[in-house]
Amino acid sequence: MDRRNFIQLTGAGAGAMLLPSIPIIGRSIMAEELLEPGLDVVVKKRLADAGLQAATAKGATYADIRIGRYLNQYVMTRENKVQNIIITESFGIGVRVIANGCWGFAAIGDTSSEDDVARTAEKAVAFAKAHSRLMKKPVQLAPQKGFGEVSWKTSVQKNSFEIPVKEKTDLLLAVNGAAMSNGADFINSVLFMINEQKYFASTDGSYIDQDVHRIWPNFTATAVDKSSGLIATRDSLSAPMGRSYDYLQTAPPDRVTGVTTRYNQGYDMLEDATAAARQARLKLKAKSVEAGKWDLVLDPSHIYLTIHESVGHATELDRVLGYEANLAGTSFATIDKWKSKNFNYGSKEVNFFADKTQPGSLGDVGWDDEGVKTKKWDIIKDGILVNYQAIRDQVHMLGETESQGCCYADSWSTVQFQRMANISLAPGKEPLTVDEMIKDVKKGIYIIGDGSYSIDQQRYNFQFGGQLFYEIKDGEIVGMLRDVAYQSNTQEFWNSCVKVCDERDYRLGGTFFDGKGQPAQINSVSHGSSTARFNGVNVLNTGRKI
Repeated sequence: MDRRNFIQLTGAGAGAMLLPSIPIIGRSIMAEELLEPGLDVVVKKRLADAGLQAATAKGATYADIRIGRYLNQYVMTRENKVQNIIITESFGIGVRVIANGCWGFAAIGDTSSEDDVARTAEKAVAFAKAHSRLMKKPVQLAPQKGFGEVSWKTSVQKNSFEIPVKEKTDLLLAVNGAAMSNGADFINSVLFMINEQKYFASTDGSYIDQDVHRIWPNFTATAVDKSSGLIATRDSLSAPMGRSYDYLQTAPPDRVTGVTTRYNQGYDMLEDATAAARQARLKLKAKSVEAGKWDLVLDPSHIYLTIHESVGHATELDRVLGYEANLAGTSFATIDKWKSKNFNYGSKEVNFFADKTQPGSLGDVGWDDEGVKTKKWDIIKDGILVNYQAIRDQVHMLGETESQGCCYADSWSTVQFQRMANISLAPGKEPLTVDEMIKDVKKGIYIIGDGSYSIDQQRYNFQFGGQLFYEIKDGEIVGMLRDVAYQSNTQEFWNSCVKVCDERDYRLGGTFFDGKGQPAQINSVSHGSSTARFNGVNVLNTGRKI
């Protein structure tokens, strides 16, 4: 049984997590148990073979087994207090089959018995045969070669779980103290750390062992003007990463300087919290924006969320086909637009690619959850929609014979399905820095960090806020603005893109808890970009008197 509890986030950047609550899966354990080894790979193979043999003996034409151990450690603080420390382990085995042309799935937790796995596989076949009576068309599965016994792991220099809990709480409390001494009235800070130990085997002949690590250091600093009652916040400018504790560095490489410091391959949480507190207080006194048309210069720490909502979700093939309509909508980027070969998604400056192999990204793995080797492919080329994100039972609809390797399940107990790959805006081809981009802007706003967002059920009409807003006048940054949100539709917005900085400015953003499916599953996904400029975008004033 998959034991899921939920925590509710009221701070810590909850708006960008795309779920109102975060599932905590598994049983509570002690911190030292996080470092205990899981099942040996020899044992995993024996269990997998028992399930595969039982499934085929009962009539399955295809079967795969996922043996998963999922470890979570979440450390949460507020001001000078530790609010919660959550440490969990979840272990179990999921079996997916095709029988009578129909999918079937069953799972079992906390077992290392071959007989248990065999019985679970037999249940999956029975479910498939029962459901096949309602099937309209049989599953059409793209062929996939077997890879034999292979393995992959996240590049880890410092394992998060090897760091004592006290060191983590001390860091967060120091972050809170730095913020409070620099103008914050309140602060929440969190460390999310995850390790997925996943073993996949299939009747195709693959036995794939993977060890995946992710981390997200995060905070929200709040400043209050007691005379007016106004409140301003500034969230961290960290990115969730497919890394481990080595991401937290007091002298990170590729520190991006400018109007405020941003981060790339490392993150200085203390430095960022100090800046956040001061900037939250400055936001209280900033000039309220004048609504109207503005040119926007959007930093990667901001634009990743716009990419996620208006391109990432819009080009998921299952959403395009209507499979997600009941929970989170469909997509305007319908098959007929792709078939036309000339649907103008954006300007010629706009090139989007999907990539499940990008080092340090949240989606970086060697193989997806149905045994497909991950890769990179184009989604939008020179502004034209050229492809989607699809998996083994979908790619035939695109006239393709090979899955794109973007199948994922968030637990051994949930069935894998199409999830978003890392979707990124390619850097500009011509040399261009942020300073050079800003010099050409007469009336604009430079936006850093993600904020509130809203998008319709077709991933078309939207509104986005941010963390920091700086007015650009005649090529110069002249001061801070507040109450800023921009409003557009996906096609109009990406067609207003006139410039993208080159690869020197390319950075990752992303979401740690992206929700999809019913029952909902979570996924972690990155979105890379360089700073980009958009001309003539409608800006709203979100301010209101209390």
